[in-house]
Amino acid sequence: MKNIGSLFFLALGCLLMPINTYAQKVIFEEEESSELFMEEYSDEFQELFFEALKQKGIENYDRAINLFLDCKALGANNPVLDYQLAKAYLATKNYVLAQEYALAALNSKPENYWVLKTAYNILAAQGLNLEDIKSQLPFTNSELQKNLVLIYYERQNYEAAQQILKGMQQSSFLKEYTVKIEESIRNKQEKTEETPIEMEEQAIQESPIDNYLKALSDLIAQSNYKELLAMSLEALENFPAQPYFYYSHGLALNKMDKHKEAVSILESGIDFILDDERLSNKIYKELAYAYTALGNSSKANMYLSKIKSGS
Repeated sequence: MKNIGSLFFLALGCLLMPINTYAQKVIFEEEESSELFMEEYSDEFQELFFEALKQKGIENYDRAINLFLDCKALGANNPVLDYQLAKAYLATKNYVLAQEYALAALNSKPENYWVLKTAYNILAAQGLNLEDIKSQLPFTNSELQKNLVLIYYERQNYEAAQQILKGMQQSSFLKEYTVKIEESIRNKQEKTEETPIEMEEQAIQESPIDNYLKALSDLIAQSNYKELLAMSLEALENFPAQPYFYYSHGLALNKMDKHKEAVSILESGIDFILDDERLSNKIYKELAYAYTALGNSSKANMYLSKIKSGS
């Protein structure tokens, strides 16, 4: 059975946000807890969970939902499953069940940014916001409040972020985001003077996928594998069908001597490659490297034989 620790970390969704170091601390704490979580469950559960992630990754959401429900039927009552069900139901536009599972996950993990963001997206799809269901949430949780500020900041809803900040106790986070939001409001006011054409061109240039591709390439060039690991996970969470993001994450895992996890990610990424021979070669090279490190020479040679010259 493939080692799925890395994919489980991806499923948990506690990924790097390029906003501040507050989020980075959560990432590596959650990576350790996710690995411990998987150790508590049977091989049958792990096989079901891995297959559910795979089906969700290829957008076969109905199959993924059934598999996640099978995991719960095995007695696994964990917010990770609720979180994954919420995301899958959201993808199928079943907002009632998506909201039910999102709130269950959020009440269990109020400090989790990505659980909160999923709940936010589900409510937004219904024309609602978190304040509308405030009584159903641990709204006084300080970590939840910080994460909500981050979400509003990311969505450029600066006034809503300011309202949350007003009710928070003094802290470095409060000081940092009070300044950032005030600066963003000033910048936003200045940009209103731009012409519509200038604003449209700027929006085209800010493709999220292109931004990730550039950022990941820069991190690889800098050999900054720790940040590459986290950012590639974020990219995968947002765009699970982009093979370059699998390559980036597998490369980072290999560089950090997590070769089993690298194999799982890289082999998953192969399924999403269409006609990019150059990227295929990169993934094959990383797989050969990982299998060599694991002492599996036959697998390493198999992937080496797939590498095409001249690419």
